[in-house]
This record gives sequence, structure tokens and C-alpha cells, in this order.
Amino acid sequence: MPHLANSSLEDRPTAVVVSLHPRNGLTEQRSSRRLSLQPKYGHGTSHVDVRYQWTGAPDAPTIIVQGGISADRYVAGAEDQPGWWSELVGPGHAVDLAHCRVLSIDWLTPSDFENHPRAISSEDQADALAGLVDALGIGCVAAFVGSSYGAMAALAFAARHPDKLDKLVLLAGAHRAHPMATAQRAIQRQILRLGQASGQINEALSLARQLAMTTYRGSEEFARRFDGTPDYREGRFHFPVEDYLEHAGRSFVQRFDLERFLALSESIDLHDVAPESINVPATLIGFPSDRLVPLADLCELQRRLRGSATLEVVDSPYGHDAFLKETSKLAPLLRQAISCRRGA
Repeated sequence: MPHLANSSLEDRPTAVVVSLHPRNGLTEQRSSRRLSLQPKYGHGTSHVDVRYQWTGAPDAPTIIVQGGISADRYVAGAEDQPGWWSELVGPGHAVDLAHCRVLSIDWLTPSDFENHPRAISSEDQADALAGLVDALGIGCVAAFVGSSYGAMAALAFAARHPDKLDKLVLLAGAHRAHPMATAQRAIQRQILRLGQASGQINEALSLARQLAMTTYRGSEEFARRFDGTPDYREGRFHFPVEDYLEHAGRSFVQRFDLERFLALSESIDLHDVAPESINVPATLIGFPSDRLVPLADLCELQRRLRGSATLEVVDSPYGHDAFLKETSKLAPLLRQAISCRRGA
């Protein structure tokens, strides 16, 4: 059963920022809501402040958009800064803010709750979004577009709150984590814990991110970009791919927290939703080069879903990150999958 604890009675806005953009007629609401939830791995109800952005055309249907574990609520950007999916979400784009509003949250972790649960689940993220839908008076969203971890939360939302959702659009995410992907993430978490124990937190976070990058991208891309001879410097050979990975690690340390990485990485591997419990129409998008979410898992998900489901296959050398890189290929698929007309 959904673990919402009278969220409409508990929610309260804090520091609401509401802006109107005269040039395009869009509104933006940036704030947080205090909700009362029952986390799956907690004991009883707990208050949590859910940070969100709600932006787009006034009075238009709302679409939830959520990304991977490193994505934040700023899907389309804020204050003239681009968002993590700005090429697909914005006025005139595939998710057209001139005809819809996009709602997105910062992912929750155990430390966000007053009574810290042992772990965070995709169900907790789904319940937070459902509570927010109620608190904002939205009622029902036209679609939930989820990529990677966002697709997992979308499936949990559809299973637990089907009355609040018209359709699902899932990119590079399935009903459970593949055991090989879990093995790779488990090693990343061991690196992080070793860094905590040794006092080398930044070094561990950088290494864990570097290892993660090797799972996000495809073999074809690495072969094309890094097939060169090594340089001898600082007393050893440096291979071309190392500079790329080290830069990715350094950049990640500047914007992410070790405990957050640990919690959300574990949440991916705890995710397990029964597709047979979902009767919401769904569009699935997968990539043959994705080693984290194999196409076979999406085929299984499509077969087991109770509602109608289509699977779109997009060729790309970018592996799991194709949902970020292949914006020109994804745009027509998203336009076709999303409609801002209720019940269409």
C-alpha cells in the first residue's frame, strides 16, 4: 500500500519562489514542501522537506520528469542557467513548456528525513512525488517521464498511485536492477566506504565516479575516442582514457556528496517492482549498447506490464548515457509518447 501519511494535512511550503517570464509567458515555482511519509525502510511516519521545481505554461497539464541519481530538480534550468535536459525540455522542445508544466524534485536520501530510515527506496521517491501532486493541487499528471533511476521511481509511482497518472515514458530503466549492474555498483560503494574509513573521501568519490563512467558509456564510444598511444609522464605511462576519467572524477567531487552517492546507488539495487501490478499505458525506450539496463530487461518489462506498452529501440554508441546524448533521436519519440490532453 502507498506510504503517504495524510500529506495534505502535513505539507507546508517554505521559501516559495514564484516567477513569471514575460517573454514567453511561463511560470516557475521553486520551493520545498514538508510532507509526512512512511519510508519503506523506516519505522513509522517521518517528516521530510521535498525540494521541487514546477515550471511551464500557467494552468497547463503537469508532466513529472526525473533523471538519474546525479540529476537535480532543474530539468529545464533556472535563472538563465541550462538544466540537465534542456535540449528536450523547454519552450518548443519535445517536452514543450509552452503547452505543459514540468514538475521535478531533488532525490531524497535518508538524511532528509527527521527519523532517518535505514535506506531510501524508489517507493519513497514515488510517494514524495505523489504527496507533492496532492499538495500542489495537481490531482493527476499527464505523464511521468523517467530516465535511469527516474524510470524506476516512475514504475513505483504507477504501481502505488495509478489514479494520479495517465501514462508512463521510461528511458533506460526497468522493474529491477540487473545483477551485473548491481555487482559494479557494489564495488563503487566499497570504494566509498574504504575512503570513509581511511579519511580519503574526495579520492574515493572520484574513483567511484570514474568506475561508474565506464558503465554509463558504450564500448564503441570508448574505442573511437581513446584508441591512442599512452604518454609517459610523472614516472609512469598514462593512457588516453585516464585523463577523461580523472576529469570526470574531479568534476563530480565538486558537485556531489559521498553519502548521497552511497544512498542513491543502494536505492537502485533495492528497487524491485512487479510489472503485473501496473496498468498504466507505457512507452519504453532502450539502447542496445546500454550495459546497465540490457534491452532484454526492457523486453521482459514490456511483456509483463498489464497495461499497453510499446518498446522503442534507439541505436547509439553512448550506452546508458544515450538518454542524455541522443537528444535529436529522442525528441520525436517523446513528442509522440507525450500528450498534454488528459486521457489522450
